[in-house]
Amino acid sequence: MSDAPTPDPVLAGFRKSIDNIDAALIHMLAERFRITQAVGKYKAKVTLPPADPNREKEQIARLRRLAEDSELDPEFSEKFLRFIIDEVIRHHERAAGR
Repeated sequence: MSDAPTPDPVLAGFRKSIDNIDAALIHMLAERFRITQAVGKYKAKVTLPPADPNREKEQIARLRRLAEDSELDPEFSEKFLRFIIDEVIRHHERAAGR
């Protein structure tokens, strides 16, 4: 006999949805990084700098607005995007041989 509690079907349904969303996020991030790696190779080929501060500012402002419209904390969305941008720049620097 097991002392494990009976699974809560409502909680199980929520968790399944969360698992599906997490999987979608991973696939979307993978696709995003495939594209940004191509951008990094292109920038290295045509000798463009790895970072584009103006584009970064525009993207952060745009995504903060989207976060607000979606009732998501804009500070969180900016931190999340900053993390992604920093990783992309690191990849671009590597592509440029820096």
